[in-house]
Amino acid sequence: MSTLKAATAGSAVAGVHHARVNVRYMRQRLAFAATALSVGLTLGSFFVIVVFMASKGLPVISWEFLTEMPRMGMTAGGIFPAILGTFYLVLGAIAFALPLGVLSAIYLAEYAKQGMLVRIIRVGVNSLAGVPSVVFGLFGLSVFVKFMGFGVSILSGALTLGILILPTIIRASEEALLAVPYSFREASLALGATKWQTVKRVVLPAAVPGILTGCILGIGRAAGETAPILFTAATFYTMHLPSSIFDEVLALPYHIYALMTEGTMIDKQMPIAYGTALVLLFLVLSMNLAAVVIRMNYARKKQW
Repeated sequence: MSTLKAATAGSAVAGVHHARVNVRYMRQRLAFAATALSVGLTLGSFFVIVVFMASKGLPVISWEFLTEMPRMGMTAGGIFPAILGTFYLVLGAIAFALPLGVLSAIYLAEYAKQGMLVRIIRVGVNSLAGVPSVVFGLFGLSVFVKFMGFGVSILSGALTLGILILPTIIRASEEALLAVPYSFREASLALGATKWQTVKRVVLPAAVPGILTGCILGIGRAAGETAPILFTAATFYTMHLPSSIFDEVLALPYHIYALMTEGTMIDKQMPIAYGTALVLLFLVLSMNLAAVVIRMNYARKKQW
């Protein structure tokens, strides 16, 4: 009888264990399905956007559209000044924000005494990353355009966009620096290197892939913003290329905005707007792809 009871109890325990295993397995399957669904929705949305923009914009894309100046109040001609102006603004923003952001991240991660002040600075940086871009545009208008006297120009727009993407670069760079194992620093210091030599030759090279990630995010945001350059850099219409950093420029985001809101011949301007949007999308993807390739090549060289 006791043997029968023990066998029955063992079977019950085994059944409970099997049921728990099945529950965990079902939860795992559900989590995997939810993850796969999220990825599918993200990629599907991106694919729909690309297909929609391509269907609307490809009919107007041509060599002349990409290389000619606009004509007849932007109802004919090309968008070359807008493409060039976008390049100038993005490159100027990165040239301003990347060194400043990386140096700020190095100070916060390597030199600053960790305490209440550093935590407040981090909260401030995170808060600035969520501020609407139009606020940065008004700041650029007040400081760079009027107070510093740069006027509506490439310089004002690039500095404004640089401040806009600065919090993103600081946070990404700091996280990349903090992800470097502390043993790297200890080994360098044990060999007689100074603090700065350790940061420059050991920590910073190991953090470059993460820093480039922040740079990629900054490029994408800077290239697609309209509100900051609306107040600081962009002009509605011009047939001349900029000759200095103090000239105003056309830019692809503002060009699209102007075509869709301020034009009077919408039948002619709408196809140009879709074509411009497709070029902007391709430009952002190309810059992001170039940055990703640079990051992958650097990571591969570090492995060797």
